[in-house]
Amino acid sequence: MKNLDLRNQIIEYSLKLNSTNLSPLRSGNISLRVVEDDKEGYLVTPSGKKYETLKPEDIVFLYLNEEPENNKSTNKPSSEWRIHRDIYVNKEEADAIVHAHSPHATAVSSHRKSIPPFHYMIALAGGDDIKCAEYATFGTEELSKNVVRALENRSACLMSNHGQVAFAKNLEDAFELAQEVENICHQYTIALKLGKPKILSFEEMKKVLDKAKNYKKG
Repeated sequence: MKNLDLRNQIIEYSLKLNSTNLSPLRSGNISLRVVEDDKEGYLVTPSGKKYETLKPEDIVFLYLNEEPENNKSTNKPSSEWRIHRDIYVNKEEADAIVHAHSPHATAVSSHRKSIPPFHYMIALAGGDDIKCAEYATFGTEELSKNVVRALENRSACLMSNHGQVAFAKNLEDAFELAQEVENICHQYTIALKLGKPKILSFEEMKKVLDKAKNYKKG
């Protein structure tokens, strides 16, 4: 079986979606950019399967330039395969994607508003706020386009009445970013209970964004 290690990695982090409560039950999906048969594509979690039952052969391989009907797997890909494909097509720096229905991100997304810079850690998502993609029915091309638009100059966003999505160069970093977004959303909901939080200035966030480029390097 091709890319066995990567398939097992997707299963490992799919199980973490549940164990960390980042995405309860069967919700959410994960993918990795790969090359098979000299063609660029991606491995993505299947539709509707419980994460604890996943086996390497259950992970679905899709080519970037073909529709899922042409995939070689007996399983259907995640209903959000378009989001994964379109992020990979539009973001060269994306090699791993985590989409989660995390509780606090989903709660904030139900208000269909971007998260302002009430905390400097927002810079980890790449911008001076975290955008919220406009609502569209799950699994649709419209939703995928909305997500890509919200990810302009960013590596994570909320999805209206839905959840969040994050990408990075590897699955560990993408998962960690999704956890950071969930934590930020949790903090934001607490802050709102006390009233309207003070917002960091554009100038301050510019300084923070410059520092954030080296955050992972220590």
